Amino acid sequence: MEAVFLTLVLVLSIALGFELISKVPATLHTPLMSGANAISGVTLVGALAAAGADQGLASAVLGGLAVALATINVVGGYLVTDRMLGMFRKKDSSGS
Repeated sequence: MEAVFLTLVLVLSIALGFELISKVPATLHTPLMSGANAISGVTLVGALAAAGADQGLASAVLGGLAVALATINVVGGYLVTDRMLGMFRKKDSSGS
């Protein structure tokens, strides 16, 4: 019964997330990306805690995998945000 409830929560959260993101105007995507990167940083801290827990080999391996994936998510998110913000910077015209 608990698995059915958790599956329902997962499906509803996916549907709600898709609905919310599809309604966001393009001008707000960069600030939302920055907020999502901050949340991913919290995920990284949780992954570090899971990797450091002394619960056996499987826990350490899964925790290490979580740290690697969360790190890729945080770094990639910040690179994408920086690139998006670069599109709004003024071009340097001192060369002409």
